[in-house]
Amino acid sequence: MFSAMLGEAWHAMGANRLRTFLTMLGMVIGVGAVVLMMAIGQGAEQAVKKSIQSMGSNLFIVLAGPPNMGGARSATGNAPSLNVKDAAAMEDLEGVSNVAPINMGSAQVIYAGNNWNTSIIGTTPSYLDVRSWNLSDGYVFSDSDIRSATRVALIGKTVVQNLFGDDDPVGKTIRIKDSPFIILGVLDNKGQSLDGRDQDDTIIIPLTTSQRRVFGAQFSGSVRQIIVQADSDKVMPMVEDSLNSLLRQRHRIREGMDNDFSVRNLTALANSAAETTKTMSLLLGAIASVSLLVGGIGIMNIMLVSVTERTREIGIRMAIGARERDILMQFLLEAIVISIVGCLIGIGIGVGGALLVSHITQAPIVVSSQSILTAFIVAATVGVFFGFYPARKAAQLNPIEALRFQ
Repeated sequence: MFSAMLGEAWHAMGANRLRTFLTMLGMVIGVGAVVLMMAIGQGAEQAVKKSIQSMGSNLFIVLAGPPNMGGARSATGNAPSLNVKDAAAMEDLEGVSNVAPINMGSAQVIYAGNNWNTSIIGTTPSYLDVRSWNLSDGYVFSDSDIRSATRVALIGKTVVQNLFGDDDPVGKTIRIKDSPFIILGVLDNKGQSLDGRDQDDTIIIPLTTSQRRVFGAQFSGSVRQIIVQADSDKVMPMVEDSLNSLLRQRHRIREGMDNDFSVRNLTALANSAAETTKTMSLLLGAIASVSLLVGGIGIMNIMLVSVTERTREIGIRMAIGARERDILMQFLLEAIVISIVGCLIGIGIGVGGALLVSHITQAPIVVSSQSILTAFIVAATVGVFFGFYPARKAAQLNPIEALRFQ
């Protein structure tokens, strides 16, 4: 019985192919838009999560400054108000797992006939633990290298590509500001940061080497920033208070005076970016869902027209024994078939569009089974909801009046 009704519904749609196609078009566009928008939104969300993971977790960045000279305040990082002793004192605070003092800048790097301008980070071995950064080749410099200010370096993938091409850089010598440095290891690939910066375009050297041989230091032991990692996200408020209290005490800042340092919670900034991306993803899905609603209204309109055109046919069916529920089921099946077929075509177009966007823009795209299943269920529900009223109207026709309809 059901298969017979389904066959009649399929036959009725085949008899008016153009109308069926136009009815289905709204559903195709709606489902395709939902799948495409959700793929773009989830791709952006995944990219942000990857960037957050590459930064490390539970991090604070302590910046020197801003300096205040005669009432004129400049940007943070420009004052020598932090030093390695501050970093050593931070290691003893409760809830702190790692501390990495940093002295950084940029310099021209030369190897054989190639040269490249990149960022140079002078720090301690704990920097790699704070940033959750591994080596793909070689080994990390030691505390002995820090004490001796040894000319050794770890280089990122971008620097390797621009200076060495396909050659193995480990053990080779580069020149940074005319000083020779031996490459101990190659940093693993990190990708872009949240602000779009290439994290692989960098060279890491011992902190003391950067202070004595590359950038110099205005005061002995001064650093531009310190990265602090907390044990967990739960202790971060306590650690932030401890950092502020410790530095105010060490720098002898009296009550009411401004800090000569800034403590920034990178995890809070990263979580804010993740929440923003998630909201944008939901917004894109909601906007695309409107087209599904429009497609459903289109199905109802065309089905109402179909009921009017086929009034005499309905009367004949009732006259030869078709019951009210048979007519209801027949028209409802037509609406559901149109929705499901349109949904399947829309899913194909949405997935194809997402792959095309990814190919053209090189942006990350995520086509999940969850988004496809959600689009399918919503489309089927829309078909049933908007197809029910025309089907019920057809089922409630008076057989005699239907037979007289011209």
